[in-house]
Amino acid sequence: MNEVLIKLPFIQNAMNSNATFARIMENKYGPMYLIALLLSVIWNFTFNRKFTFKSAANIPIAMLKVLGYYAVFTPVSTLLGNYFTSRFATTAAIYYIVLGITMVTNMVTEFLFDKYVVFRNQENTAVKKEKKE
Repeated sequence: MNEVLIKLPFIQNAMNSNATFARIMENKYGPMYLIALLLSVIWNFTFNRKFTFKSAANIPIAMLKVLGYYAVFTPVSTLLGNYFTSRFATTAAIYYIVLGITMVTNMVTEFLFDKYVVFRNQENTAVKKEKKE
């Protein structure tokens, strides 16, 4: 999967223009983590908005706030993940250990960010549609 992802033209262009991004993508952990993070962001935002906070907040504004969170979380967690997977490369299952710790950290910090920033004062504002009989 990493080989296919890295050979995409837009990824190649980004790697050629940004040395840090190139280092991340050349490490086994980088592409695996970024794909998992992207999918979890989409799932978590939808789930939190609809079920956890039952919010009718303006979706584009709420998504921009979440984007701001990930503008900080993603580079920090990716660089730390690459560091630890390289530093402890001989440890069995290091990729899964680092990924698990990162996912738990993401779950807790994103929930708190959603609760106190994204959906602040907008919880339980979604209107339920009544069934027609």
